[in-house]
Amino acid sequence: MSRFGKIARRSFLVGSAAVVGGVAFGYFMYKRPVANPLLDDLAEGAAGLTPYVRIDATGVTLITPRADSGQGAYSVQAALIAEELDVDLDQVRVDPGLPSPAYYNTALSAEAAPFRATDDSVMANSARGVMDALMKFLGLQITGGSTTVPDSFDKLRMAGAVARETLKAAAAQTAGVEVSTLKTARGQVELPDGKTLSYAELAPIAATLNPVNDVTLRDPKTWRLIGKPMQRVDIVAKSTGTQTYGIDFEPDGVMHATVRTNPRRGGGINSHDARTALGMRGVAQVVEITSGIAVVADNTWRAIQAVNAIEIDWGTAPYPPEMDAHWQVLSDSFVPDRVDSTRRDDGDVDAALNGAAVIEAEYRAPYLAHAPLEPITATVQVNADRVDVWTGTQIPRFVQKTVAKMTGMDMDDVYVHVLMMGGSFGHRLEDRVVKEAVEIALQLPGVPIKLTYSREEDMTHDDTRQIAMARGRGVVRDGQVDAFDLGIAMPSVVASQMGRQGLPVPGPDMQIVAGAWEQPFEIPNYRVTGYRAPELAPISSWRSVGASTNGFFHDVFLDELIHAAVADPMQERMRLCWHDPSRKTLEAVAEMSNWGGALGPNQGRGVAFCMSFGVSTAEVIEVTNTDDGIRIDKVWVAAEVGKVVDPVAFENMVQGGIVWALGHAMNSEITYNDGMVEQQNFWDSEGLRMYQMPKIEVRGLENGEHVRGMGEPMVPPAAAALSNAIFAATGQRIREMPMNKFIDFV
Repeated sequence: MSRFGKIARRSFLVGSAAVVGGVAFGYFMYKRPVANPLLDDLAEGAAGLTPYVRIDATGVTLITPRADSGQGAYSVQAALIAEELDVDLDQVRVDPGLPSPAYYNTALSAEAAPFRATDDSVMANSARGVMDALMKFLGLQITGGSTTVPDSFDKLRMAGAVARETLKAAAAQTAGVEVSTLKTARGQVELPDGKTLSYAELAPIAATLNPVNDVTLRDPKTWRLIGKPMQRVDIVAKSTGTQTYGIDFEPDGVMHATVRTNPRRGGGINSHDARTALGMRGVAQVVEITSGIAVVADNTWRAIQAVNAIEIDWGTAPYPPEMDAHWQVLSDSFVPDRVDSTRRDDGDVDAALNGAAVIEAEYRAPYLAHAPLEPITATVQVNADRVDVWTGTQIPRFVQKTVAKMTGMDMDDVYVHVLMMGGSFGHRLEDRVVKEAVEIALQLPGVPIKLTYSREEDMTHDDTRQIAMARGRGVVRDGQVDAFDLGIAMPSVVASQMGRQGLPVPGPDMQIVAGAWEQPFEIPNYRVTGYRAPELAPISSWRSVGASTNGFFHDVFLDELIHAAVADPMQERMRLCWHDPSRKTLEAVAEMSNWGGALGPNQGRGVAFCMSFGVSTAEVIEVTNTDDGIRIDKVWVAAEVGKVVDPVAFENMVQGGIVWALGHAMNSEITYNDGMVEQQNFWDSEGLRMYQMPKIEVRGLENGEHVRGMGEPMVPPAAAALSNAIFAATGQRIREMPMNKFIDFV
């Protein structure tokens, strides 16, 4: 990976600036100046940098600041730039760059504004504009919320177009011809006489020009890459075992560390005895950190063996020690003074419920670990004049700020090198591993410290998905759903997560009702209320966040009401759905699954729908009730994303998300006993087994006006579709996850 230096203390306008020896191009949505991440310690002859495209004598480097955890984020960002720059992906290098406020996430504003994704009113769009300005002001460089494609789609294509047109201007000046006579292809400018000039040789000249900002994006009919299957930029490295992940990085002179921290999260440490550990082979030091004890050794295995040999007296947990008490806290939170928001309140729900035959149900969703396959690791070196951090992270600017505060360095002197991640699912939105690595490295200045968690340390200390409970009350009349009242109780994910960053969270937490309140259904009497439970165990963003639980709660309860109305589950959802693109997802999945067609003996189909992150997703699952348990036969998914950038990556993303969602719905939970997590490793929290793998058919729809991301939206409907399918096949309604508590799977 190339290394970038400090952010220059000057700014650039749309199109950016250039320096002698090379040229770089960038695009921003606003005309007012923003920070310019240029190198200020360039070697002679090196190129300058603006946010997204760097060109020098060695070729073209595309800056891809949204983190890649295996979902292909680097590839899609590179393709968007390359589409307009007229280079192919085999001609470029890809680099995430150093953190910079220039890489703030535009698309996060859509999730932050308290309006439905279907709301395009002046007020809603104005609120999004205000939130976007806030994201820019704060320089929030975050990868999450399925925002990589929405954030990049226009921004990166424009960066490529500005670069292309500026290179053409340089070629016109060099050859003495009109710009209008020039063409570009495969990293070259073609002159009228057939000769070509490479981008690399034009870079020094382009660096002397003002960037050409008045550009027109290509007609979609001419796209070479977007919308077509493409080979990912990391496919060769991953296929040959040469891709560098955080776990692979080892600088010269590295020492290895691991930690043991209080299994009762936040409970502190009373005392410890490390004499045995200090006498073990390869151990260099035992050091105290805020949350526990660390061992530094000559390799990770010896560090883990030694840290497990330390006798430690831990403090008590600040949350209830047993699971029954956690559930009781949620149950007790359905009271008026715990109301966090009522984002949806149509008609007169109380009147509709009064005197009617009310259908009631309660639903539960457990804590869940993120458990990415790549072990959690960070390497930190603290020197007198700078700090270097090498890790996989989705929040590099937060990491930079945190490390600066811990070390007393200026942020400009903290270099965060973002490495490829082997999974995240929201885990890398936390920076605990970096903080602990810094604490250790401060005690060994000048020595690179590579901190690696054991699987058990990670699983038992993960900031998990929220625990949640929902209670539904509803009424059906004349074969239709007439009243729908859903209350959802959970602790605040945002308050827990942002609290660890030292940031306040004013106002309601929209994640408490996300995936429920914004559903595009027109039920006459329709209310969704969020109840903010007191803080329990530490929680964080888990793939699809609030919608991961609420998509299950909302749709299974809706399915119960539809069955009580003796209506068809698919047709009634279509009837209730007022949003045309959403209805089309239901129509598509009905056609894909042959809904209403004949089923075999003991088979059942379940449908579920959820709009999350602005994406309408409809899923159908078909199951068979065998003598040994439920077999999942097939899954159909239709999702409205506005534009499918890479159909292969899209299909893979959706299929992987379905596997993730079903495995957790069937088998996984995190539980506490004596304040400690009971699940230690993957065998305690199983995913979907290969023999259980269903066929998965995917269709991406492009009827919507907005480009959306698909990293998370396939997750919320999956558990609901499975529960609904099991009911269709067996008559048994499952209202709690994991479902293997109530039914066997084969």
